[in-house]
Amino acid sequence: MNFGKQLKEGLLTQNPVLVQMLGLCSTMAITTSIANGIGMGVSVIIILTASNVVISAIRKVVPDKIRIAMFIVVIAGFVTCVDLLLQAFVPSIAASLGVFIPLIVVNCIILGRAEAFSYKNGIGASFFDGICQGLGYTFVLLAMCVIRELLGAGTLAGFRIIPEQYPIGVLTLPVGGFLVLGCLIAAMQWALSKSKEGK
Repeated sequence: MNFGKQLKEGLLTQNPVLVQMLGLCSTMAITTSIANGIGMGVSVIIILTASNVVISAIRKVVPDKIRIAMFIVVIAGFVTCVDLLLQAFVPSIAASLGVFIPLIVVNCIILGRAEAFSYKNGIGASFFDGICQGLGYTFVLLAMCVIRELLGAGTLAGFRIIPEQYPIGVLTLPVGGFLVLGCLIAAMQWALSKSKEGK
C-alpha cells in the first residue's frame, strides 16, 4: 500500500472524471454552484470510502457470481444513509442535488472502484483508494463549479464578483457543462502527455 501513489492516481493519472471518464452525468448536472459541488463531493467521498471498506472486508465470503449484486446492496445502504443525513441536516443542498444523490448507487465511479480495486485488495488499501478517488472527483467538481458559477453567473459562493451584465450565461446551461468539462479533459490529457514526454 502506497498512499502517495494512490493520491497521485486519484488526483491526476487515474482521475475518475478527467482520465477514466466516469461519473460524467452528475459532474455536468450539479456543477452550477460551489455548494452543490461540496455537497456532492463529500457525499461521494463518504460513500466510496465506506463501501470500499465493507466490500473489501467481505470479499472472501461472497460468491463471485453475485458480487455485482452485493456491490449494489452495500452501496445502496450507504447512499440511503447519506441521503437521509443530507435531508435532515442540510435540506437546501439535498433539494438542490435532487435525484443525483440516490443515483450514486449506480455511479460508475463507485461501482468501478468496487470491481477494479476493493474486491481485489485489503481493507487499508481500499480505504485510502476510496478517499483518493473521491478527492479526485471532488477536485474536478469544485473546478467546474468555480468556472461555471464565476464566469456563468458572476457569483462565487453566492457573492457577486462580476457585474450582472458581464457573465457568460451559457456556462450555467447544460451545454456549458459540456464545454467546461471538455476543456478540463483536454487540459488533463495535454498535461499527462507532456509528463510522459518528459520522462
